[in-house]
Amino acid sequence: MASLLPILKERYSCRKFTDQEVEEEKINAILEAGRIAPTAHNNQPVRVKVLKEAEALQLQEATPYMYHAHLAFVVCYDKSKEWIRPFDQMGSGVIDASIATTQMMLEITAQGLGSTWVGHFDPLKVKELLMLPTNIEPVAILPVGYKNQEPSHLHDTRNPIDHFLI
Repeated sequence: MASLLPILKERYSCRKFTDQEVEEEKINAILEAGRIAPTAHNNQPVRVKVLKEAEALQLQEATPYMYHAHLAFVVCYDKSKEWIRPFDQMGSGVIDASIATTQMMLEITAQGLGSTWVGHFDPLKVKELLMLPTNIEPVAILPVGYKNQEPSHLHDTRNPIDHFLI
């Protein structure tokens, strides 16, 4: 059985992209990786908006961290579809969208592309720019493209396992 560890170790936050257009097959594979992500109670509240060229660049009004990418995925969830934990009424939407975003990032890497998870954005501005309905909440933005940089020198710097375990 193949290990996922090589892809996990290869992925890094890419903040510089070439102008080469990302092929539709690759976009579809990335979307499929998000679509099949597990969700609480299998409610599947995750929604993704694909932005190309001018639409993607327009997001610079909501965040300074688009890095001039010509492709972006805005990962959201539908508040009316998220599972609610009965003990404390915590909603699963952010978690579900985060799982989907992670799987998409790993598929982006597997497709030979780069990305970074952007969480620093004005959600109201994103909703306004994309004309999202009130029940749709943006969680993450993934600027995507062909990589035009190497990983940071800190990429492989990790605490030892005993710092990870409780």
